Amino acid sequence: MKKIGFLSFGHWSPSPQSQTRSARDALLQSIDLAVAAEELGADGAYFRVHHFARQLASPFPLLAAIGAKTSRIEIGTAVIDMRYENPLYMAEDAGAADLISGGRLQLGISRGSPEQVIDGWRYFGYAPEDGQSDADMARGHAEVFLNVLKGQGFAEPNPRPMFPNPPGLLRLEPHSEGLRERIWWGSASNATGVWAAQLGMNLQSSTLKEDETGEPFHVQQAKQIRHYKEAWKEAGHAREPRVSVSRSIFALVDDRDRAYFGRSKDSDQVGIIDNMRAIFGRSYAAEPDQLVEELKADEAIAEADTLLLTVPNQLGVDYNAHVIEAILKHVAPALGWR
Repeated sequence: MKKIGFLSFGHWSPSPQSQTRSARDALLQSIDLAVAAEELGADGAYFRVHHFARQLASPFPLLAAIGAKTSRIEIGTAVIDMRYENPLYMAEDAGAADLISGGRLQLGISRGSPEQVIDGWRYFGYAPEDGQSDADMARGHAEVFLNVLKGQGFAEPNPRPMFPNPPGLLRLEPHSEGLRERIWWGSASNATGVWAAQLGMNLQSSTLKEDETGEPFHVQQAKQIRHYKEAWKEAGHAREPRVSVSRSIFALVDDRDRAYFGRSKDSDQVGIIDNMRAIFGRSYAAEPDQLVEELKADEAIAEADTLLLTVPNQLGVDYNAHVIEAILKHVAPALGWR
């Protein structure tokens, strides 16, 4: 395990039990947690994107703000729903945020997840072409996004521009060199993992996957990662790919941890999501020594180079920093981190 970061959904609720009661709280606390995680030595701060929900939605202002307040930690998403995105506008926003951070963006993109509203992307002005699904549309947007991130000119310049143009076709600006190699695809199936490898994207695999074999979640996910790596090798890409997996992991080191998570006896769950039979991975909560042994048996964690810890953000910045610190201090070294 080379890198460990956190993944926040940025939930907020006006409930008295929540430490994150407004959208402003969610945004500012996300920045504070990223700063705290960097100080603790964590490697990444990642955020989920959900539309029409009391969660984080517009990632680039947040990523840019974190980039300006930190200096080392990777900053990313897991994932941006490409059904909702104008890929050219997104490339400009991503380029600006990446330049502000000094080239630390790690952008996870995907087809997205089940929504709060019916066909929410239609309200954003997008619709699949005839014969296409919304997943096809998302992959099409992703391919356009990847192409414009290469920084090659494609737009015919105006012969009488407001400002002088460089020679040749024009590209989108600002362009951030190297960002194209830091795009990840959030994959729920073996087939889309292979597709991501063929296009030269890194792989993000979360706590949900299509149930393709009936085996335990971590076994299926490990196989998905192996298929991805084989496809990457066959595609002949020059660089080494990166793979992340997400897990809910809690080291029980004090009374707060035991009160919140000590009674958790979790296991894989199977259900139907968007007409797909899906398997949902278990959570881990145990004393550090036991936790180490359980995580060593997780085949997908062993196959990945990056582990993203899903955090209960509504419990506040201080407690979530404690959760991250407990893993980094008591668990991660035994898994080969640093």
